[in-house]
Amino acid sequence: MERFTTHLLHFIVLLFSGNLLVLVSSIGINYGQIANNLPSPEKVVPLVKSIGATRVKLYDADPDVLKAFANTGVEFIVGLGNEYLTKMQDPTEAQSWVKSNVQAYLPATKITSIAVGNEVLTFNDTSLSGCLLPAMQSIHTALINLKLDRQVTVTTAHSLAILETSYPPSAGAFREDLKGCLSPILDFLSKTCSPFLINAYPFFAYKANPKQISLDFVLFQPNDGIVDSGNNLHYDNMLFAQIDAVYAALGSLGYKKLPVQISETGWPSKGDDDEVGASPENAKKYNGNLLKVVSQKKGTPAMPEYDLNIFVFAMFNENLKPGPTSERNYGLFKPDGTPAYGLGFSGISSGGGNSGHNNSGTNTPTPPSYILPPENPNNGYMSISPAERLIWRRSIGILSAVGLILILISISLP
Repeated sequence: MERFTTHLLHFIVLLFSGNLLVLVSSIGINYGQIANNLPSPEKVVPLVKSIGATRVKLYDADPDVLKAFANTGVEFIVGLGNEYLTKMQDPTEAQSWVKSNVQAYLPATKITSIAVGNEVLTFNDTSLSGCLLPAMQSIHTALINLKLDRQVTVTTAHSLAILETSYPPSAGAFREDLKGCLSPILDFLSKTCSPFLINAYPFFAYKANPKQISLDFVLFQPNDGIVDSGNNLHYDNMLFAQIDAVYAALGSLGYKKLPVQISETGWPSKGDDDEVGASPENAKKYNGNLLKVVSQKKGTPAMPEYDLNIFVFAMFNENLKPGPTSERNYGLFKPDGTPAYGLGFSGISSGGGNSGHNNSGTNTPTPPSYILPPENPNNGYMSISPAERLIWRRSIGILSAVGLILILISISLP
């Protein structure tokens, strides 16, 4: 018994010395609903759990989905569509939206973030892009007024097309014409400790240039990789290269430590004749290997100590999505709840059914679920830094681990 207790005490010392840190990486999933044949949200709950996802990203704040996931522990990013940006500049409208679409479901449903708009800056619509930051600020002010700003962040998702340069990764840079819009948004995200969301699809790069880009490189398969001439770092997959290009671009504007999340990435299981690489085999390799990479809890070559925060696109094949065939075939599951291809998921036996929804939409030291102290800063921004937030979260984890250890000690005593 004495030796057992001694080992446990040594374990506690390691925990508090910071030499033993258990960081849990998990996968997220995009739950799009541009379809008329999807299963009910209640049937989606076990599907989400079957793939080990603990986070879901919506393109709206569907009440049926948010109710179905109450008390499941699954964390949600809810979306506010581009069509609402003009209206959300009005603080009164923003507060009404937050009350109805966020506050009404807390705390049973764990809403941790609001994504205001989707890929707004690359629509080349200046009237729309001019509304983005004011809308984000109004939503954040509403959260402050409702005392929810300590548990719900405000952000927006960007297309990788906001980059002017992405190769080599160390030379990553934002488009010059977007820096005027991006800089104040980055300042907002930094001050509110909110994540920077980016939609990254190696499939698009391969589709555009299949003769020069290695399929193994984009599918996380064994390959020789590339060496970044700017820093001599080696890359064996394109997604990591894209992520580090984003970090380099952020660093060039002074925001290298801003948390980055991949809000969308995936691979289609079917495409048109000119959509090279779209197949069940390649989708299985991409998403299967992606899940393995996330489970390894390792960062990118340039940011090895940062967790990967990735949302796979998407939960289902969506039959009403416009565009090429691939757009309707990104799902891990078919509408009847069976797997679109073999990834080891059992799926559900569902007769499908019209959900009635037609929703729009297509690492960092700290995970997306932030644990914050109770203070409410007067300036409207969260005063806690990302580093402090990490310490706070790790402290909670350490205390939980110590509690478990003390229980083990107590039950081991005669």
